[in-house]
Amino acid sequence: VQLQASGGGLVQAGGSLTLSCAASGTTLDYYDIGWFRQAPGKEREGVSCVSNRGGTTYYADSVKGRFTISRDNAKVTIYLQMNSLKPEDTAVYYCAAEYPCSSRWSGRDYWGQGTLVTVSS
Repeated sequence: VQLQASGGGLVQAGGSLTLSCAASGTTLDYYDIGWFRQAPGKEREGVSCVSNRGGTTYYADSVKGRFTISRDNAKVTIYLQMNSLKPEDTAVYYCAAEYPCSSRWSGRDYWGQGTLVTVSS
């Protein structure tokens, strides 16, 4: 499984960004997949995940109500819509796969290169 995230950038607090993740070398039909982030000097944080058929989603408390995860298995792509961004959301965001999608998800099975999100105050 190869995963490539894109869509990061610099945004002001309160703004929005949409991250995309394209998978190659496989279909996504069998994977629970999502996003984790890592800020400098901090540990990996599972942000959100969605089960292989989309029936289960998880959001970290820190992003609940602001971020929305979605997947398009036909396009082998997942998305993270991020609204009302805060400076504390600044991190490198990675898309990743790990079974199962749950409150303990952190994307440790497969992950690819991340995309940097910087939120200015």
